[in-house]
Formats: sequence, structure tokens, C-alpha cells
Amino acid sequence: MAVVGRPRRSCLAVPGSSVKMLGKAQGLPADQVFLDLEDAVAPLAKADARKNVVAALNEGDWAGKTRAVRVNDLTTPWTYRDVIDVVEGAGANLDCVMLPKVQDAVQVQWLDLTLTQLEKTLGLQVGRIGIEAQIENAAGLVNVDAIAASPRVETIVFGPADFMASINMRSLAVGGLIPDYPGDPYHYILMRILMAARMHDKQAIDGPFLQIRDVDAFREAAKRSAALGFDGKWVLHPGQIDAANEVYSPDQADYDHAELILDAYEHYTSAAGGMLGAVMLGDEMIDEASRKMALVIAAKGRAAGMRRTSTFTPPG
Repeated sequence: MAVVGRPRRSCLAVPGSSVKMLGKAQGLPADQVFLDLEDAVAPLAKADARKNVVAALNEGDWAGKTRAVRVNDLTTPWTYRDVIDVVEGAGANLDCVMLPKVQDAVQVQWLDLTLTQLEKTLGLQVGRIGIEAQIENAAGLVNVDAIAASPRVETIVFGPADFMASINMRSLAVGGLIPDYPGDPYHYILMRILMAARMHDKQAIDGPFLQIRDVDAFREAAKRSAALGFDGKWVLHPGQIDAANEVYSPDQADYDHAELILDAYEHYTSAAGGMLGAVMLGDEMIDEASRKMALVIAAKGRAAGMRRTSTFTPPG
């Protein structure tokens, strides 16, 4: 089955310390915007950044966007106050809290319980604020199945820079490849995250590409995780948004064909269509497996707001 969730083809990172960038982000065509209190904010600026984030969530126009806040990780002294201040201040205008550097399920459970207490205190529906769990070290990847199991977790996010440091990976060249390495060094990591996410019907989000002005290289890096089945990718610069939205959406012909398969299969398996389990659609044989593959493509297209340009007409 296709994973149903909020559109996250492009997930724009915005420093909570920059009022200017918080304002600009509201008018950009990113599916998700996450207001960052962690790496993009200096330690001495974190208290003011929380206030900026609360004001931006309450006063900004985020129509059509998933609104998330990345708090600091649980090994720091800032996480508790991040969560309390942001949710108490703007919980009604917040969709998700992103927890970075998650190492085991206990950390997700702490955030889940804290959010539950806050939601009850504020009169919000319990469970309305989702969790995005960011995997950025070896411990997180080893424990990713248990991390993804929490009902409140919506996405598993790959954090490549910190992950590289945690396992002593060599520096990457532009394009995400290691010189003299015969293959994609991220393949296992991405697949491990994807399998955990899909086992629990969660979305999988690829991490940032740091060469922000090289959009062609960004697109090639995005194509790798999109081909595996990832739902989207972080963007660090407005110039990367269109490329992400393009790469993580099906093209029009594929979307139309997927919708055609779904309509045709529904017809042919019905009494009116002959109750057929396998049938020819033009030159292509379709069956239950075809329907499942078409569901994935159709779901991505619908989430991207695509509109079909053809319809199925039963024969006769």
C-alpha cells in the first residue's frame, strides 16, 4: 500500500534566529517548512530563536505547508525548553516536532509523553502534533525499527553530515560520491531507513545536499533516493525547491497511466467487468501487483496536486 501522509517532497530548513528568513519562507513553494532551533542557531541565540519561531507560527501565513520545528537533541540542555516554549506558545499552529540525533526509541517515547501532556493541558487533540525522527548516527540506524514504531512518528529523516562524522566516513565530493569508492556509500543507510519507515507505514525523507548553488548535482542526489522510494528531501536554499518538487513527483504520463490502471483494474475485477483477476490493458497485462504499483505512483501524484489528463472507458 502507498504511504499516506502530508506532502513532503521539499522540506525547507529555516533558521529560527532569522526573522527575515522566517518571513520569506512563507511565500516559497516548499511542501514543508521546518523552523530550526538546532544546528542553524548559535547557543547564545537559542532563547530568542524560540520567541521568533512562536511568533512566526502564530502570525505567519503558512497556508498549504506542513509546519514543523526542529528542537535540539536530547543530549543538550535546550531540548526541554524548546518543546515547552514552542508548543505552549504555538501548539495550535504546529504540525510536527522534529527530534534530531535520535539514538533509541526511549527518546521518541519521552517526546511523545511530553507532547501528550502539553496537548491535554492546552486542550488540543491528543496526538495531533506529529514527530519527525532524524537518524544521524550509528546507534540511531541500528535502532531505527524501534524508533519508527511509535504511532506519533510521521517520518524518518536521514541526517548525512552528522552520520558521516559518527562513523568516520571520508569527506564527500560534489554529487555525494566518495572518490575511489566503487558505488553509492549511502545505499545501505538509505535502504535501512526506508525499510524501517515502510514497515510501520511512515514516510522516509532524505537529508540535505550542502552544495546549495549546484542545483544539477542536487537533482542527481535527489534522484538516487527518489528511485528507492523516498518521499522527499531537505532543501537548504530556495533554488533547490523546484528540483525537489519535480524529482519526488511522478511525471504526468506515469501519473495518468497509474490512474488508468486503477480504474481499469476496478472495472475488470467487478461483476460488470467479468470478475477478471488479470487482463490486458492495451499491450500491458495488469493484475493485483500492477494495482499496488499504480497505487504508489497515484498517491504521490495526488499528494503533489496533479490532475489526470485521461480517463478509462470500459470496452463496449
